[in-house]
Amino acid sequence: MTNWTRKALLLSVSAAAVAGTLTAAGAPVAHGRPTGPIVPPLAWGPCEPVPGTPVPAGQQCATLRVPLDYRVPGGPGVDLAVTQLRTDRPEARRGTLLVLAGGPGGSGVRRVAQKGEALRAATDGAYDLVGLDPRGVGGSTRANCALPEADRHVVTLRSWPAADGSITENTERSRRTAASCARNGGPVLGSFSSRNQARDIDRLRAALGERKLSVWGHSYGSYVAAVYAQEHPDRVDRLVLDSTGDPDPTRVGYGWMANVGPAVALRFPDFAAWAADPAREAEGLRLARRAEDVEPLFLALARELDREPRESEVPGVPLTGNLLRQALHSSLDSDAGFAPLARLIRSAQDPRGRPALPPGLAGAIPDEDASVMMAVICNDVRWPGPDSGYAGRVAADRARYPLTAGLPANIAPCAFWKYDREPKPVRITDEGPSNVLMVQSLRDPATPLAGALRMRAALGDRARMVTVGQGGHGMYLGNGNACGDRTVSAFLVTGKRPARDSHCPN
Repeated sequence: MTNWTRKALLLSVSAAAVAGTLTAAGAPVAHGRPTGPIVPPLAWGPCEPVPGTPVPAGQQCATLRVPLDYRVPGGPGVDLAVTQLRTDRPEARRGTLLVLAGGPGGSGVRRVAQKGEALRAATDGAYDLVGLDPRGVGGSTRANCALPEADRHVVTLRSWPAADGSITENTERSRRTAASCARNGGPVLGSFSSRNQARDIDRLRAALGERKLSVWGHSYGSYVAAVYAQEHPDRVDRLVLDSTGDPDPTRVGYGWMANVGPAVALRFPDFAAWAADPAREAEGLRLARRAEDVEPLFLALARELDREPRESEVPGVPLTGNLLRQALHSSLDSDAGFAPLARLIRSAQDPRGRPALPPGLAGAIPDEDASVMMAVICNDVRWPGPDSGYAGRVAADRARYPLTAGLPANIAPCAFWKYDREPKPVRITDEGPSNVLMVQSLRDPATPLAGALRMRAALGDRARMVTVGQGGHGMYLGNGNACGDRTVSAFLVTGKRPARDSHCPN
């Protein structure tokens, strides 16, 4: 959900324009011709500390300059933070693996710091690992909408309807957010899009001196990876799409949000079974005797907090019904989130308790982070306008999926967006090499299986899909499924995929 200035400055560079770029010694070539833009090599140096994440030994960082507007290659530029963790087995190296984080708003520099050692071990040192912070993220050039603090909490930024289902407040907040972004974001905010991220990736590939990149895209990063492979199929070696959304080019971010209701409904029984297990008794976290009683308990507590929010340990940030619902959604990504969610519910049930809020919900999101989260999805595709019937869609969604209370169908700043969108969203097709492996949870609360199956259908014989028989979001090296991890690692190392779509049990 985002808003920009005037022109979104985001047209693609045609193959003819690329071919006409001046060449230089050392440019990547294929069949005697440059494979892309000529970019100076990166100047690697020590990395700045990543807050909360130890930087692996040997990880290096650099800055990549890319055009603000690819229609004006000699015009203003923006800087992207890049990181590299070289293989510890040079004799086994087969190329570079680009690690794309989720979001929009996820940091590739942070993700390499978090996953680099495990990924290097899982792939037997076959790759130098590279990550980048997209425009607007982390150490890259940033922009902001100058949003007031009250509009930057997760439950206001994501537009949860009011306790009675009304969206009047959401509509006004979305309107002023879009106006503030248009007023303050400038051309930089207008350049935040998935299409520009794909263009930036090709600049990075050229700067690395690589003819091809292998790519592991996680969550939203898997969509960006698919867009890059669609735009440059000859520049992708092996592609892993981990937890993938519906690629419908007419909906993109709007469609992703619409899928959240059924996704949470499908995943919640995993938490309910855990919370009703007698093993939770000794931990003080058993919420009900039967799994089927956990959802009514949760919904009743959320309604109670709608009426009377509970004072939390964070001054000025009470635990509301919507904050509890958001905590639920955030906790379902991994089974590791079940215990903290159960503690929050237990604490909220005590009228004298002061619940400890999850870290991501205990305060406002920094303005620059909130701005990029909105800008990418608003710049990518046109959302339905403010008079298109949001209130009716929210009421219907709220009735059908009470756990998400109408959030997935609600209005967002994108409905009022002032920036021009990308002129033509990328359509993912089956045209290109058969070098894609998808890995997907059966019960993903963020990118549900139904959306991933649409990506699978769009890719046709280019892809194989491995489903994992457990809940959660982010399967490779994320949720402890040994079969899924082995399958992905084997593909990255050997290029071998299952002959047909396959399944890994829990």
